[in-house]
Amino acid sequence: MLRSERNAPHRDTPAPSPVPALVPAAAFLFVFAVGLPVAAPAFAETFPSSAGPLRVVTVARGLEHPWSLAFLPSGRMLVTERPGRLRIVTRNGGVGAPVRGVPKVAASGQGGLLDVVADPDFARNRTIFLSYAEPGRGGAGTAVARARLDGNRLADLKVIFRMVPKSRGGRHFGSRIVIARDGTLFVTLGERGERRRTQDTGINRGQVIRIGKDGSIPQDNPFVGRAGFRPEIWSYGHRNPQGAALHPATGRLWIHEHGARGGDEVNVPLPGRNYGWPVIAYGRHYWGTKIGEGTHKPGLEQPVHYWDPSIAPSGLAFVTGPVFEAWRGDMLVGALSFRMLVRLRFDGTRAVREERLLEELDERIRDVRIGPRGYIWLLTDSDDGRVLRVEPAR
Repeated sequence: MLRSERNAPHRDTPAPSPVPALVPAAAFLFVFAVGLPVAAPAFAETFPSSAGPLRVVTVARGLEHPWSLAFLPSGRMLVTERPGRLRIVTRNGGVGAPVRGVPKVAASGQGGLLDVVADPDFARNRTIFLSYAEPGRGGAGTAVARARLDGNRLADLKVIFRMVPKSRGGRHFGSRIVIARDGTLFVTLGERGERRRTQDTGINRGQVIRIGKDGSIPQDNPFVGRAGFRPEIWSYGHRNPQGAALHPATGRLWIHEHGARGGDEVNVPLPGRNYGWPVIAYGRHYWGTKIGEGTHKPGLEQPVHYWDPSIAPSGLAFVTGPVFEAWRGDMLVGALSFRMLVRLRFDGTRAVREERLLEELDERIRDVRIGPRGYIWLLTDSDDGRVLRVEPAR
């Protein structure tokens, strides 16, 4: 755990653009009155950072608890809303009607429509992947579906993974999807608030899994053919991982996961390894008592970084491209409870610097992405959620 660097507050500089004269003002009043998401008028705020002033532009707003953002080759974006809607957002912030054909979701607590990822070959095959809390017998569980985006509807939708078993309650679905360099899918699974079942490898609780794009099991997964282990498991002993990305230099998967009262972690999940929850942890139970057996135990992996107190991390990206050259290769993490963006620099797997950004923005950051041109894109988690673009202030 590192001592963080905080930047002094910086005066905000809003720059709203006028409503075009050709559009009746009544039309805008109607849109806001019915609560539909709309393209936001140009609005920017400026905040300090070690790389110089940052300009945060509101591209779109009015989204209900947006959870994930994926870029399409056209420059448009797909954005999920947790209650169960998928929308197309244009590069200028135009927000489309809900995409038709989205699977039914269990929109309760932390559940709903969660991650969205576009296939690297989307321009040819129009394929996307969705993760969501799927309702069914026994309650709800994380599921992954593959579909083809055809205009403003999903076609040929197929569920390629279902958590086993489903359970009651609305906590800890995990649900980040990452497409590995070999074309397989990593999917993070929360332990559904059932910590005592997390070490049971015969079910899906608190794991990173690895599957093919069709849901098949890669034969080089670590537990294929091993009794007592589900073959899709890559690593286990996780709590609720809501951030995942490939390191741009190594191609290895990095994740972060929520701790309890303290003990949010960054991990580099290796095949077949046990990351300890709830046997070891750096936090305490919410009611203040000790978790498990302490912070270390032979045979259980250590995090490469942890936060205490918890920041409630969500969304993870590595900085690439020329826009933020001084931060190239650094990790960006959104924070829900601490309402900020965190930058972490690593030397290998050792954290050597932490910078806390956008604290004066005062927004719960749900997702973090690096766009095609190298800008940082964020989603804010609220009833009036925003799509934000972060760029150097000119």
